Amino acid sequence: MMSSATTTIAPEVLWAQRPDELYITINAPDVANPEITLTKDQLKFVGLSASSGKQFSVTLDFLKEVDPEASRQNLNSRALIFVIAKKEKGEAYWPRLLKASAGKPHFLKTDFSRWKDEDEEDEVDAPANDMDMSNFSGMGGGGMPGMGGMGGMGGMGDMMGGMGGMGGMGGMDMQALMAQMGGGAGGMDFSKFGGAGDDAADSDDGEDMPELEEAPSAPAS
Repeated sequence: MMSSATTTIAPEVLWAQRPDELYITINAPDVANPEITLTKDQLKFVGLSASSGKQFSVTLDFLKEVDPEASRQNLNSRALIFVIAKKEKGEAYWPRLLKASAGKPHFLKTDFSRWKDEDEEDEVDAPANDMDMSNFSGMGGGGMPGMGGMGGMGGMGDMMGGMGGMGGMGGMDMQALMAQMGGGAGGMDFSKFGGAGDDAADSDDGEDMPELEEAPSAPAS
C-alpha cells in the first residue's frame, strides 16, 4: 500500500517508428505489477518501483489511431517495451508521437537505437534488431494489470491430454494394417505367389537318398 507521501513522476519514454508500427520503451525499473491500458487513442501506465519506491505514471495520447489487438508488450527488470501497431498501414511516418503539438514533453525522447529514417528504403520495413517477438505477449486492448496477457495458453493442457492414446504401438492391429496395405509391401498379395519355402520342402521330401554301401569285411588273418 502506497503512502500518501509517495511522489508520482513521469518515467523516461523512448520512441521510434516504422511505416506500420511504433516502438515505445518506458524506463521504469523493478515494477512488478504495472497497470497498463492501451486503447486505439492512448497508452496509460502506472507502476511502483520495488527498488526505489518511486511511483511512475504516464499517459500518451497518440497523434493517430493504433490497433491494440495487433500490439505486443514485454516487461523486464529495467523497462516496459511495446510494439504498437498503427491502424493505418503503409502510410507516411507520423510527424510526432503525441496529439498535443505544444512542445514535446520533457520525458519523451527519440529512441535512436531503433530509429530508421523514412528514406532508408532498404531498411525501413525491417523490425528493430533487438526486437525478439518470442519474448512479447499480446495486449488485446483494455486494462492489463500485472502484464497477465498469457491466459490464452490454458487450452494447451487439454490438447496435450488428448495425446495420451499415443503410448506405443501395442494397440495397432497389424493384420488389419496389412490388409489396408493390399496384403503386403507395396500392395503385393503374396497369396498369389508360390511359396519358395513350400517348394523346397516338397523337393526335399520326394528326393531319394542314395543307399549306403556296406564297408568291406577285413581279410581273415
